[in-house]
Amino acid sequence: MKANNKNILIIAGEASGDLHGSALITELKKIDPSVNVFGIGGEKMKNAGMNILYPIDKLAFLGFAEVIKHIPFIKRVQREILTLVKEKEISNAVLIDYPGFNLSLAKKLKAAGVNIFYYIAPQIWAWGAGRIKKIKALVNKMIVVFPFEEELYRKNNVNVEFVGHPILERINEYELLPKDEFYNIFNLDLNKNILLIFPGSRKNEISRIFPDAIKAASKLSKEFNLQTVVACADNIDINLFNGLGIDTEYKIIKGHNYDLMNLAKIGIIKSGTSTLEAGLFSLPMVIVYKTSLLTYLIIKKLIKLDIIGMVNIIIGEKVAPELIQDKADDENIYLECKKILSDNNLYLSMKSRLSVLKEKLGQQGASRKAALIVYSGLNGL
Repeated sequence: MKANNKNILIIAGEASGDLHGSALITELKKIDPSVNVFGIGGEKMKNAGMNILYPIDKLAFLGFAEVIKHIPFIKRVQREILTLVKEKEISNAVLIDYPGFNLSLAKKLKAAGVNIFYYIAPQIWAWGAGRIKKIKALVNKMIVVFPFEEELYRKNNVNVEFVGHPILERINEYELLPKDEFYNIFNLDLNKNILLIFPGSRKNEISRIFPDAIKAASKLSKEFNLQTVVACADNIDINLFNGLGIDTEYKIIKGHNYDLMNLAKIGIIKSGTSTLEAGLFSLPMVIVYKTSLLTYLIIKKLIKLDIIGMVNIIIGEKVAPELIQDKADDENIYLECKKILSDNNLYLSMKSRLSVLKEKLGQQGASRKAALIVYSGLNGL
């Protein structure tokens, strides 16, 4: 295969990957506008200049049971990616997070002679080191966003570079709206603080998490004079929430997650990247997570951490309470939020403990650093 070093494959499988991928593509295009990017991503990556083979919502599976059900489709997508690699003479690929799909694809790409960069590493520190041998064999360079990941990979003789977390630059570049203006735009009550629900960016996790979260929010809103706002991910149709919630007042707002995290009094936040983002705004929160029973039983057996919330893992202690699976019901969510809202000392302590997060995530400019690493590898690592 004749290598065309200006053609790059990038694969992202969910909303957070779309954000990181779009910033990476933007920086690659700044370095060299003639770079051509192909692969799987969302609207943000498309808008940054990517040629989309499949949109991410076609691949937004959650859990083992869901993946098993979609194996024929996954195999078809991977075959089409390999055909694209051959047609476009692609010799370099960037895989962003999404390890179940991406590590499987990496084996096929490696066999096709493609150099592989992995950006936003699989959480081997949570799942055990079993995947690290596979990563060492398949990936030419890991580009990691947490300092402890760099240490772990170096210890295992994996080619790795720490660039910091792209969330920092994204938040820093975001122009927050003043409270009065934001409340006016969305017709919110200036006399009430916001209770924010962030139920995730995948349909099946929203359907599991939102009903209990909104029930709890309904009670909390009445008791603490709050107004409930649901942050809707860009890739989710607002109509999905119809029929999932009880007959209660709440607003759905799309595209203003950071404004909401900045202005909210408290959050009910799905475990994942969104807890990091909320933590960077020092937003007191309760972390919730639900998946299918099969997936939960497998995860429970495999996972080796006592805490699962990303914000808690990075800080190194359980700052925000975590409610997982059966414990993530409306009564427990209500009680944990009530505990925080009823105790001002606890509330302020949580805000203070969350404030250390920023220094733990490294310096800004992660996307630029990652793009430079990828670009420098186009002519051979």
